[in-house]
Amino acid sequence: MPVCLNRNRSSHNPQTVGVGRRPAVDYQTAASSCIHIGLVNNMPDAALLATERQFITLLDAAADGILVHLTFYALPDVPRGNAGRHRVNRYYTSAENLWDTELDGLIVTGREPQAANLKDEPYWGSFTRVLEWAKDNTRSTVWSCLAAHAALLHMDGITRHRSKEKRCGVFDCVRLADHPLMAGVPWRLKMPHSRWNDIAEDELRARGYTVLTQAQDAGADTIVKDANSLFVFFQGHPEYESDSLLLEYRRDVKRYLTRETDTYPSMPRAYFDKDTEDALTVLREKAMCGRSEELIHDVAAVGNLKTITHTWHSTAALVYSNWLKYICAQKEDLLTQSKVVARDTERTGAA
Repeated sequence: MPVCLNRNRSSHNPQTVGVGRRPAVDYQTAASSCIHIGLVNNMPDAALLATERQFITLLDAAADGILVHLTFYALPDVPRGNAGRHRVNRYYTSAENLWDTELDGLIVTGREPQAANLKDEPYWGSFTRVLEWAKDNTRSTVWSCLAAHAALLHMDGITRHRSKEKRCGVFDCVRLADHPLMAGVPWRLKMPHSRWNDIAEDELRARGYTVLTQAQDAGADTIVKDANSLFVFFQGHPEYESDSLLLEYRRDVKRYLTRETDTYPSMPRAYFDKDTEDALTVLREKAMCGRSEELIHDVAAVGNLKTITHTWHSTAALVYSNWLKYICAQKEDLLTQSKVVARDTERTGAA
């Protein structure tokens, strides 16, 4: 089934998008296998389009007979430049419209923090309002990366802790628990992470969270808690494309070379082939001896996409497929209950 993307707030006729460009399907048919998902995209302007593409592609791969009707939402107080505002105004619906909307599921992305305390971010108020709305108005909500940290802070006061080095790369993970989201997921898997901060697992468990997967040397990977809606928290990035970590690494190196930061970024672990790692190590040594913006082009020339393997994609698609199936099952239960109530009411009236 395709992912149907509603890019026009004045229209309820979504256009069909997806890897295969498949024909449009009537998303009103087979109600329990037709679900409406909202994506609250908080990413900065430069990453808006890439994030849209990543989640569309992942949901498309995960759908497996489920028709996903996807709508983009934006928090009104996320800082935007002219280009970002133009795209949001054209293709997104304000999160303020969620309060009168019915959604089966929701995905909320993170963004690079600007404040030391997440509660000081300009969008904190609207973010927490979306969270409280999602508890009672979705069957399940995914909180991605920084959004996961912000949600944990708001819900249970769980604070994140900054690491000495950025946890960046493709990490070996282990499955710790059985859960509908883990159906068919191998006990050992790989998942990309890109973050400075971590959440203590003992704090999560003490407050009723279940850690489903754990990343070696990077802590909890996938976390869940039943908050009326099933809340799913990803510290990693299952939606990442094969080149996402490469592009982030180039960006961070550029920030160092242009003196936006004084920390040279750690190379993503278990990501590049040995020849690429050796070449990037040489460039790092040159940069540490003297910053030169000319090295930006050298770093860009080294990365070779042909040597990067999308090792986590099949697992990511399976996890999201399980998530969509969970939502469908919850929707089917509700539809069945409604039919029973309607039938009993009809019988009572006839009597």
